[in-house]
Amino acid sequence: MGLKILNLIIVLFLPFLMLGVIKKTKAFWGGRYGASVFQPLWDFIKLMKKDFVISKTTSGVFKIAPVIILSSTLFAALFVPLAASSAIITIPAGFILFAYILSLSKFFSLISAMDTGSSFEGMGASREACFTTIVEPAFFMLLASVMALCGNFTFDSLGKIIQNSGGYGVLICIFAILVLFIMILTEGSRVPVDDPATHLELTMIHEVMILDNSAADLAIISWASGIKMLLLSSLIAAIVIPQGLSLGISALLYIALMFLISVVIGTIESATARIRMSHVFEFVFVMSSFALVVLSLVVARMFGG
Repeated sequence: MGLKILNLIIVLFLPFLMLGVIKKTKAFWGGRYGASVFQPLWDFIKLMKKDFVISKTTSGVFKIAPVIILSSTLFAALFVPLAASSAIITIPAGFILFAYILSLSKFFSLISAMDTGSSFEGMGASREACFTTIVEPAFFMLLASVMALCGNFTFDSLGKIIQNSGGYGVLICIFAILVLFIMILTEGSRVPVDDPATHLELTMIHEVMILDNSAADLAIISWASGIKMLLLSSLIAAIVIPQGLSLGISALLYIALMFLISVVIGTIESATARIRMSHVFEFVFVMSSFALVVLSLVVARMFGG
């Protein structure tokens, strides 16, 4: 029970700290002191107190979408291993349910953007949908390969790669981490795929989709985006952190790794620029290439050659 409560606290509050660390890292590389790492949490509270501004062209879809986006993301979080590599709910083939629950969240974010009647938001929704169609097959390819290797069709198999893959273990882990990290940048709309700080609609993806959201709706959508980034980062933690550690040590390593991933994301956003929209597909396809490498290594391990 104590572990489940700890995981629940991590899901609810750690996304704000990760976003705060990213902004703090960008401020550091920019030669500025920057806001507190708790600033995203204060912004969330401030937005929750504001009044709504809703376009007259929207329908009920726009009003219910933020709640469905957040509830779907929180439900998906129940299946992901967090502290001590333990999920709140563990069921066979839970990764499939996890992926499709997140897809429900993505679906409502897309139709919510299109419901505004804005050509800019429709353009952002179109781009988001295109990138998702590339990301999802690579994600399924990666997880299906690892789970077939380990014979365990839950996220627990991520922590058993080394002991089940022999000499291929290190390579599989490296490429699996790269796949998941590119997925974080793509699904989280981070640089170099997107720039969360930009205000130029022609180059925006996620941010342009939420231009009409305000007050609590904007706060909820931003929180859900942070939770999704935490969940994908947690899959990396499941690979890196050894199983069988005590709860305290595992939790500390988990939080330290989330901090490290946030610093890396902030550093990338400080050192690189957003790539041209026509080249974003090439970058996202790298994820598919790495997933194919993982599949090849798994096949070589299981069948030889």
